[in-house]
Amino acid sequence: MSLDLRNQTTSNSLSLSLPWIRERASMELASFVGRALFVSVFLLSAWQEFNGFGDDGGRAAKSLRPKFNAFVSHVATHTGQQLPPVDMKILVAAAIALKGIGGLLFVFGSSLGAYLLLLHQAVATPILYDFYNYDVDKKEFSQLFSKFTQSLALLGALLFFIGMKNSRRHGRQLRKKAPKAKAN
Repeated sequence: MSLDLRNQTTSNSLSLSLPWIRERASMELASFVGRALFVSVFLLSAWQEFNGFGDDGGRAAKSLRPKFNAFVSHVATHTGQQLPPVDMKILVAAAIALKGIGGLLFVFGSSLGAYLLLLHQAVATPILYDFYNYDVDKKEFSQLFSKFTQSLALLGALLFFIGMKNSRRHGRQLRKKAPKAKAN
């Protein structure tokens, strides 16, 4: 009789846990697909820059040079600090590496990948989308400002991911089971 009761209890608890397992699996799949879609922006950009890299850094280095020079000038004017000279080929290669490696790690839920993408966004955003160098009435201002705010949204999503990852890890540490009292 007790054997039958145990089998019923086991089958009842198994049937209760299956929806939870299915829900968790679908959440993990949705999270993976979301990360893959999010990171596609970075990976496609890195692939495109890698394919056109060439001996001189490619088209990316050529278009980055005037933006970087304007940024250096802007920093020197407002802070009085002179930034060291940087080879555009190295800067583009670093951007490709940050986006490529960071993107691949991020797809699999790595915080390191998120930090690499965050570093890229924090450095590239004010250089590439220099709306502050244009008058508000100019067409370039609105285009660059729109791209700047989109880049800020990506930065915010990365910060959100890192915050959620850290809060989940911190929450697990707080919920450790208390030791069971010994029966005498």
